[in-house]
Amino acid sequence: MAVKAAKVSVYAWEGTDRKGSKVSGELSGQNPALIKAQLRKQGINPGKVRKKSASLLSWGKRIKPQDIALFTRQMATMMKAGVPLLQSFDIIGEGFETPAMRKLVDEVKQEVAAGNSFATALRKKPQYFDELYCNLVDAGEQSGALDTLLERVATYKEKSEALKAKIKKAMTYPTAVVLVAAVVTGILLVKVVPQFQSVFSGFGAELPGFTLMIISLSEFMQQWWWAILFALVAAFFGTRHALKTSQALRDRRDAWLLKLPLVGTLMYKSAVARFARTLSTTFAAGVPLVEALDSVAGATGNVVFKRAVLRVRQDVSTGMQLNFSMRSTGVFPNMAVQMTAIGEESGALDDMLDKVAGFYEAEVDNMVDNLTSLMEPFIMVVLGVIVGGLVVAMYLPIFQLGSAI
Repeated sequence: MAVKAAKVSVYAWEGTDRKGSKVSGELSGQNPALIKAQLRKQGINPGKVRKKSASLLSWGKRIKPQDIALFTRQMATMMKAGVPLLQSFDIIGEGFETPAMRKLVDEVKQEVAAGNSFATALRKKPQYFDELYCNLVDAGEQSGALDTLLERVATYKEKSEALKAKIKKAMTYPTAVVLVAAVVTGILLVKVVPQFQSVFSGFGAELPGFTLMIISLSEFMQQWWWAILFALVAAFFGTRHALKTSQALRDRRDAWLLKLPLVGTLMYKSAVARFARTLSTTFAAGVPLVEALDSVAGATGNVVFKRAVLRVRQDVSTGMQLNFSMRSTGVFPNMAVQMTAIGEESGALDDMLDKVAGFYEAEVDNMVDNLTSLMEPFIMVVLGVIVGGLVVAMYLPIFQLGSAI
């Protein structure tokens, strides 16, 4: 039975080195006595050692996927260099500025020190290490090639996070512009249009239909802006909650996203890249193809591809070749199918899949740049129509009055 890991805290320390110079820093440990012992081993004469307050830790930055990718890369480097596992945790943990990440590394270290395997320790943190990650680390420990497997996992995490960042980059700009346009339009309707309306009331002439429509919209906004704002906020949080709780709704969203122009193509290519990258990593790690496909299904990020991969897994388990099954689904592009066929025939499936992943990751990168360039003039046109329409509606009566005079 594994011993329960002791609670680890972060301590701030001050002391002097061998030359008598004052030094300070932070270390993680179970109590001040152990911290002082660690410092003495490093040739430091400890002075003050105080525990950092929980409030400072709670206000620390959250752990990001990029932090996990960096942790994996550093662990791979340490293993390659022959540094013992527990010592690697100490070195890597002290290198992170984020208290939460230091705490996570220490907790994993304590689990391993208590007699658990590295993979078992990681499985106790499912919010940071998914099943695929843990399975690959487990395969590395079982085969005695943990350094090689960690290097592959690090490459996989880095590529995956880079792909996600590119997609977010493509979506952030238009979303931000649309939100700004909505705010500007609301301010114009609530604050600016009423000023013109008071001027128009003294004209004593019939206003153009377009101006009357904008004035009516302004009056509606002035009276019901709070209800509209509440409805938008409620719709946002309601949709987010529904997506979290309803698998059917998430499935419909994924299928709908693939049908969108431009954005759908981007999502499709990114899903192909994730499929190829994940399968290449797991297969190269020595995981049997059927088991690898089971892990890959959840890593594609889209239910259409998940269903296709599960169907492929079922076909492969009955003896069908991977490329034949991929073609029969009608989901995977011909290039990916052909490269898979070549990989199966040559016995280099992991290399071919790696090339497929690299190709589609480059395609996503190019699409993000092109999409940004295409969206800019389109967004400018939309903004021009909205803001320009409001301006024209307000000045149209003035122009008509001038022509009548």
